[in-house]
Amino acid sequence: MLPVLLNLKFIKIYTFGVFLVLAFFWGGFILWRNIRLTSQKEEEIFDGLFLSLAGGLFVSRAVFVILNFDKFGFDLLKFILINGYPGLSLYGAIFGGFLSLYFYCGFNKIKFRQIADYFITPLFVSLVFGKLGSFFSGSEVAAKTNFFLSVKYIGYDGLRHLTALYESMFFLLGAYLSYRFIFEVRKEKLPNGFVFYFFGWYFALIYSIFDRLKVSRLYLIPYTEDKLKLSFNFIVSSILLLTLSLYFFYYFRDYLLTYGKRTYKKITKKISGAFGKRGKKTQ
Repeated sequence: MLPVLLNLKFIKIYTFGVFLVLAFFWGGFILWRNIRLTSQKEEEIFDGLFLSLAGGLFVSRAVFVILNFDKFGFDLLKFILINGYPGLSLYGAIFGGFLSLYFYCGFNKIKFRQIADYFITPLFVSLVFGKLGSFFSGSEVAAKTNFFLSVKYIGYDGLRHLTALYESMFFLLGAYLSYRFIFEVRKEKLPNGFVFYFFGWYFALIYSIFDRLKVSRLYLIPYTEDKLKLSFNFIVSSILLLTLSLYFFYYFRDYLLTYGKRTYKKITKKISGAFGKRGKKTQ
């Protein structure tokens, strides 16, 4: 793992910070590409983006501090000094970001459901870079494992899961799927807001799967050996996953079945075509 990417003596360039910059750059670029497909004003959307980033950062920090209140108390300096007292909640960042965007859209008379879908692919791409940064910097330590795919973290005993790397791969798949869904929405085969709800479902699915493979987990109450482990991320993910699964099944079951059958036919056709070509070559 490489926490410091470059040490110039008078300044240190941290690996995770570099990946955060890449996340912001590529996320912003893809958002710009998406917004060009709409009639929305680019300056208004990017104003909403910056407001969302500020709101997401504040709520993210607030959630982390509340869940670790025994360490922070009412000390405002500890809340502000993230470098000295690190810790953020990704769920808090997402909730705060979209809540800020919702109020911004309401204030500027922009329909939130029509805009939120175009933020999803950029958000997935940002998560990909963020998780890669966590992996290469060693800031998100995973649980021990005997699995052949593992890594050694500095300062931790034993081999560990590649959890952050796995998450980045799944978020990359989420970026691809959300981009495809955008065009389904534009063709009016799907309603506005579908991609936004898909993000909530998919993100909750990934986090509910990989939360148990992490060491630094957020707990609803300060964890001690005599208390039950109640992971904040796992509980929120489970509630979101169950709720949105029922929502999708009730409102979109016909489309999802049709889309799944169409995708299955395309895959089987390509596979059969590939084997057919091989058969001809061997004759």
